[in-house]
Amino acid sequence: MGKKATSKTKTEEPESFSLLSDFDIHLFKSGKHFKLYEKLGAHIATFKKKKGVYFAVWAPNARAVSVIGNFNHWNNNEHKLAPRWDESGIWEGFFPGVGKGEAYKYAIHSNTGEYLEKADPFAFYAEIAPNTASIVWDLDYEWKDQVWLNDRKKETGKTKPYSVYEVHIGSWKRKFEDGNRSLSYRELAIELVNYVKESGFTHVEFLPVMEHPFFGSWGYQLTGYFAPTSRFGSPQEFMELVDAFHQQDIGVILDWVPSHFPGDAHGLYKFDGTNLYEHADPRKGFHPDWSSYIYNYGRNEVRSFLISNALFWLGVFHADGLRVDAVASMLYLDYSRKEGEWIPNEYGGNENIEAVNFLKEFNEVVYGHFPDVITIAEESTAWPGVSKPTFLGGLGFGQKWMMGWMHDTLSYFKQDPIHRKYHQNEITFSVMYAFTENFMLPLSHDEVVHGKGSLLGRMPGDEWKRFANLRLMFSYMFTHPGTKLLFMGSEFGQSGEWNHDHSLDWYLLDHAPHQGIHTIIKDLNNLYKSQPACYEFPFSEKGFEWVDYSDHENSVIIFMRKAEKREDALIVICNFTPEARQLYRIGVPYRGTWSEIFNSDELKYGGSGVLNPGLLYTTPVRYHNRDYSVSVTLPPLGLSILKLKEEKAEFEIE
Repeated sequence: MGKKATSKTKTEEPESFSLLSDFDIHLFKSGKHFKLYEKLGAHIATFKKKKGVYFAVWAPNARAVSVIGNFNHWNNNEHKLAPRWDESGIWEGFFPGVGKGEAYKYAIHSNTGEYLEKADPFAFYAEIAPNTASIVWDLDYEWKDQVWLNDRKKETGKTKPYSVYEVHIGSWKRKFEDGNRSLSYRELAIELVNYVKESGFTHVEFLPVMEHPFFGSWGYQLTGYFAPTSRFGSPQEFMELVDAFHQQDIGVILDWVPSHFPGDAHGLYKFDGTNLYEHADPRKGFHPDWSSYIYNYGRNEVRSFLISNALFWLGVFHADGLRVDAVASMLYLDYSRKEGEWIPNEYGGNENIEAVNFLKEFNEVVYGHFPDVITIAEESTAWPGVSKPTFLGGLGFGQKWMMGWMHDTLSYFKQDPIHRKYHQNEITFSVMYAFTENFMLPLSHDEVVHGKGSLLGRMPGDEWKRFANLRLMFSYMFTHPGTKLLFMGSEFGQSGEWNHDHSLDWYLLDHAPHQGIHTIIKDLNNLYKSQPACYEFPFSEKGFEWVDYSDHENSVIIFMRKAEKREDALIVICNFTPEARQLYRIGVPYRGTWSEIFNSDELKYGGSGVLNPGLLYTTPVRYHNRDYSVSVTLPPLGLSILKLKEEKAEFEIE
């Protein structure tokens, strides 16, 4: 920030006004205050008919704390806060004349002898990077999404489709004619909302929108926990974006990062000169993967801070869910650590018991306050019960990313089709554990960065085969048990690796193969939302049955997705080779007439048009352990879906 004033000025004593009650302090110190954002931070208030700002900050190891800003020329000898008498470690003060829009920081003289200038962890707004001060702000906004919230509440506990479009706000679309700038929240409220609606997704998921100093961190190294990044607009303008999605019946999920935080000088690291939010021992407090710091989950005040932050985004910003980043790194004390670089727990194990207890409490509190939202864990190990209720010994998440499915699927599809018969297990293995958790199938941003290339670029063969493989993979994904997530750009076959400093390659939609990918994603979303078999039992074996997974030689698998009503069942046939197969017989569960309701090889998708038009009549030929069967044509590198049109037809074609 600017130079501190050197002239001697009169110290302004804080008024004796507080938003904190004794009960607030009791809850805070016991780790049970879950709305700290209403008490700590900067709050515009009126006291003794004077309008000003009440400041409160937790800094128990400070010798002195003051508020500095333009209003006092960044002079730390003015606007001094007073420590509370209750040994809570909170410093507070009310200063008339300070108002909305003022930039400020806390000047902290630590009892370790250090002088620090820190941004407010509870600030609602921040300066645009590279500036790092907090801004006094309010959260006034008139929401228009009551219909959405009412409907969300009515649907609590019901199974519904989750087709999630994952977005990095800063690089989804840029204005080249305006210095290659990112779109603002208000521009996104029109362009992104309309696009997501047109594409058929049920939800959008934002990579972290919380304020972060380094754009290249994609938001995962954040310093402004209660402030949407000011790069794209004000907090109210971000509210407008969420509101616009809700008015179009689209949910909003936010990435949330309680696993680590950066060591920027204005951030949480050594906030009052000591390891306040993080563990002091680097074997527990430093993250080797991201050169960042790990929260002390055993400290009550830190738990209050983090859970308050979760409720803040769900309550104040009307988010419909939180996707929790890097859960595996929280669960294991030896995560990415070598022998001697970690400390076992009290029982000698590698489980981080404090983090486990925190995650359980986080989920209990979130669902206790908002039973109609979703929490999703990015958890890459076999930790049991991630998405099971805490009363059954689980962590309590609503869903978990199915990282094994993602890895095996991409590994299988990169194989030349001629070799896929030797890898059949890779594409079928996921069903062995698909119902052990409430799984979401992710093809996320992590799969299109760090030299991995785009999804399209990982498909084998010539251009036609690459696009056919991509259509087949997406079709397989949308028919596999579990909910769905797709990172931006993949829905139209982005050909290059994602670059956060550039826009997606929207010009590709001028080319027919990419238009075909976008069209099939729209149709898959509509199929997913309209066919009960695709979403009624996403996490249960009740919704799935193998028809045949043994045809390794032809690289064909067939399975059935089932619904409450048996006539809603779908038969899914996947041909993972470029050879169309005629007169391919499959067993069906019901006698009657069947029809093909989807085929990834349609001409409108860029396919070759190998379809099954008309009606398919069952014959009393036993096949695949079923009394009836039909003969179909398998499209090359294609997926076909059959549905019963009329049961017990009066005639049969032999």
